[in-house]
Amino acid sequence: MCGIVGYVGKDQAAPILLEGLTKLEYRGYDSAGIAVRDGKNAPVTVKEKGRIADLKDKIGPVESIVGTCGIGHTRWATHGAPSETNAHPHHSDDDAVIGVHNGIIENYEEIRDKLKRNGYRFYSQTDTECIIKLVDYYYKKYGEGPLRAISRAILRVRGSYALCLMFADYPGEIFCARNGSPMIIGKNGKDAFIASDVPAILNHTRKVYYIDNMEMARLKEGSIEFYNIDCEPLVKTLTEITWDAEAAERGGFEHFMMKEIHEQPKAVEDTIHSVTDDKDKIDLSSTGLTAEDIKAIDNILIIGCGSAYHVGMVAQYVFEDMTGIPVRVEVASEFRYRRSPIAPNTLAIIISQSGETADSLEALRKCKAAGVKTLAIVNVIGSSIAREADYVFYTLAGPEIAVATTKAYSTQLVANDLLAIEFARVRGNLTKKQAAALVKELKTLPDKIQRILDDKERIQWFASKFANANDIFFIGRGLDFATCMEGSLKMKETSYVHSEAYAAGELKHGTISLIEDGILVIGVCTQSEVIEKTISNMVEVKSRGGYLMGLTTAGNYNMEDIANFCVFIPKTDEHFTTSLAVIPLQLMGYYVSLARGVDVDKPRNLAKSVTVE
Repeated sequence: MCGIVGYVGKDQAAPILLEGLTKLEYRGYDSAGIAVRDGKNAPVTVKEKGRIADLKDKIGPVESIVGTCGIGHTRWATHGAPSETNAHPHHSDDDAVIGVHNGIIENYEEIRDKLKRNGYRFYSQTDTECIIKLVDYYYKKYGEGPLRAISRAILRVRGSYALCLMFADYPGEIFCARNGSPMIIGKNGKDAFIASDVPAILNHTRKVYYIDNMEMARLKEGSIEFYNIDCEPLVKTLTEITWDAEAAERGGFEHFMMKEIHEQPKAVEDTIHSVTDDKDKIDLSSTGLTAEDIKAIDNILIIGCGSAYHVGMVAQYVFEDMTGIPVRVEVASEFRYRRSPIAPNTLAIIISQSGETADSLEALRKCKAAGVKTLAIVNVIGSSIAREADYVFYTLAGPEIAVATTKAYSTQLVANDLLAIEFARVRGNLTKKQAAALVKELKTLPDKIQRILDDKERIQWFASKFANANDIFFIGRGLDFATCMEGSLKMKETSYVHSEAYAAGELKHGTISLIEDGILVIGVCTQSEVIEKTISNMVEVKSRGGYLMGLTTAGNYNMEDIANFCVFIPKTDEHFTTSLAVIPLQLMGYYVSLARGVDVDKPRNLAKSVTVE
């Protein structure tokens, strides 16, 4: 959730660290800091509560911090309130060890008590200070060098971490360790870079190593070495990052979120074309799935968090309708702690934009331990979930910077549609001709999404009327209810307006008591089988004073007689309407946020990649 940047090489470190931290602002943070070493001189550490801009103001001229080896960090508070004291980097009592850390150390209190008994003092409320001082303890106790000290420390802790450390006795070197939290190491000639995410170092290199769980690295100018937990050398392969730094910039848009909303036509098109040909045939060979694998599946288990969970809710309807395979959808943070049986011949589909979501990763491991096959739908090549799953479907959304997901969500939707179509064809539920017709229709979605975006000013006008709303409700049935769940999440996470999504048929079981004069209720009606029932529920809302927005497909013009404001989306196969219906709801969330003066790209208390529980 936090951000890490490190550099060692021939250039001054401070400008590189500050640039990298700025590139990681999208991840969510409340404080920031850097530490730089200049040979054997005392380290320079600067920390500040607030934004990177506040840290830069405190530093003043960046040239004042001299040194070619340094680490930086943006913190998202878990242990201890946001403050300069709790900000990273943290240090041992004598500054012999300085470090930054992403993740959570679950047994930090136990470690702190142990270290206090050995004379250590603590100045912060963080778990990070504990692990830094634990490394220092083992370093001094055994005198075996940094790698052995780090190894002993990480074997002692429970939790997740991406850890970067500098030792006074080893000027010009950075030591790293990882378990659970993401970390990459970049190389450009003799320069070495560390980051928690690619954008932080993309201006300097596109060649990176992925460090795996329970592994360590040692970086110095001209050298990058990798080790396992036993300090035995490892050989790693360089990976080329295919998208460039420009893809992570705003490109003329006011916010990353709006830029990424507008990138959805291309992202959806690229994802569809990655597994289809010009004859509308699906080829899943890149995922590793074979026809024999598909035929052997008796059950599907879909697991995700947040928007990825909502994708799973959509996929449940589509898979069951197309294939007849029973589908169960689980919230990863709940599933991993339940003792629910997993039937043999189940395919577990794990959905995650980053591929590093902690709860989803643990859910994947639980499924593998149960002996069932796993399929990852992820956006980041080489991520933990991608590496550990049996099969991988990579979405081609490109870098997603805004905290509120848009294009990653849309590419996950079509990935599941493509899987459902091919599963149905292989299992005989669809003929080749029927499957090709559905793929052909999927290929029309990018143009239809663009048509919705071209009419966004109407939604902006309507959203501005509700800048002062206290409550907004979303109602729908079937696939429309799943769409409502995502629309409600977009509204609350970006604008801070309380919103809820309800299955429309459940309104009469208590929820309708919340409807008052002027409360906005958004009814999503794209499913012909239940549209009349949802409209009846909307009429019930209107009769109690609710203000209605109706979202439906072109041709359902009777909606204008019911709703106060209508949005019509292009017609498509009803299995795929969520891909279109979600676009106006993303725009609603964005424009209400804009009208309320909220920092759309960096909502309070949120982070992009949730790598802690």
